[in-house]
Amino acid sequence: QVQLVESGGGLVQAGGSLRLSCAASGRTFSSYAMAWFRQAPGKERELVAAISASGANRYYADFVKGRFTISRDNAKNTENLQMNSLKPEDTAVYYCAARPGGRSVDPYEYDYWGQGTQVTVSS
Repeated sequence: QVQLVESGGGLVQAGGSLRLSCAASGRTFSSYAMAWFRQAPGKERELVAAISASGANRYYADFVKGRFTISRDNAKNTENLQMNSLKPEDTAVYYCAARPGGRSVDPYEYDYWGQGTQVTVSS
């Protein structure tokens, strides 16, 4: 079992930055691939970024490449998403997710989810 708790969301102006964090419980964090998804009102949940269990491999959705950076610290059981050059279309609830094994772009392959944190970008 893994429990995930996100933090770091908030209101920011376009062009600004936010750093999301995800704290995980459990002693097997280093064996889980992690990801950030987001969901805007009326839209499906979409993958933002994913990182392998070791942290060696990362994936980014095209709409965040060059702006967002995913990272993890297996010693501290944490995952982070640094978001720069934020745009109003980045407004959504952001979710941390975990799955055993390799990373995936499919939300249905993730077994554990946080409660979500709201990110609002004003124009």
